Amino acid sequence: KQRLAHARVDGIDWYWPADEHPAARRWRTDDAVRLLAPFDPIVWDRRRFEIFWGWTYRFEAYTPPARRRLGYYALPILWREQVVGWSTVKATDSGLAVDCGYVDPATASDRPFRAALDEELDRLQRFLGPKSPHPLK
Repeated sequence: KQRLAHARVDGIDWYWPADEHPAARRWRTDDAVRLLAPFDPIVWDRRRFEIFWGWTYRFEAYTPPARRRLGYYALPILWREQVVGWSTVKATDSGLAVDCGYVDPATASDRPFRAALDEELDRLQRFLGPKSPHPLK
């Protein structure tokens, strides 16, 4: 720990590699939406996730369907500096089937957010194969 850069914030010690600078341009956010994998570095430390964003995320692929709250393979939705909800995305013959949930339901109707989410889903559709419309639920 002595070789790592660190800071104490709200009684918690945070560490990072000594050659990284948290205020550097590299770490600045943009207006893009990102669907995060359950094992993304932002997500995998569930305790840290809860401290940062104030809600509990659980990977539920191995949870019995009746006990799932977020969905089989819910992907946290990062927008700007906040994880605003989760999305379960399934590739179908007609495109992507998308089911989103939000910490604050008002997020779903925010126009800049919706545009950024559409762009992220378009990127995902291009990655998965031929472009077709993605229905948003």
